[in-house]
Amino acid sequence: MTRSAEKEKATQAARQLLTKFSVKSVPVPLERIVKALGIRVEYAPLDGELSGLVYVREGLPIVGINTLHAPNRQRFTLAHELAHVQLHGPELENAVHVDRGSLRRDAISAAGTDPIEIEANTFAAELLMPQDLLLAILDGRSIDLEDDEAVAGLAKRFRVSEAAMRFRLDSLGGAG
Repeated sequence: MTRSAEKEKATQAARQLLTKFSVKSVPVPLERIVKALGIRVEYAPLDGELSGLVYVREGLPIVGINTLHAPNRQRFTLAHELAHVQLHGPELENAVHVDRGSLRRDAISAAGTDPIEIEANTFAAELLMPQDLLLAILDGRSIDLEDDEAVAGLAKRFRVSEAAMRFRLDSLGGAG
């Protein structure tokens, strides 16, 4: 599958969830969605760089989230791990998927070489910062990615980090 096909698959999966749960405003009720899908979430202090993990025990998906990370980062990590459950469920049956720094961009994620992580990040971005809702809020205006106040305001509204919002806006071409 090509990189654009992987991203489109992830985007469509996130949009299907948003539609299924009738999400029409932000912030997206992520915790309600995860609970309704029967996914157990455990919050605990984990090794510093460990953002989250997901595994299946007796048919039940379980997501672990690092409480040492900021709340908005935890939220992105939860959406990212939800992506693994939704998109890569069969691969989880006999493994534990561990994400180190799932929100941060490192050499591998910036290069976009791991298809599974590309899909999970794309899914999380669309789920937490849905393109249609973001564009509706911007109402045709573009945002200067260097305008910290504007980016911070949007990030707060969507309950995501400024880094995640900046990356999302950039991926949408300034979103204007």
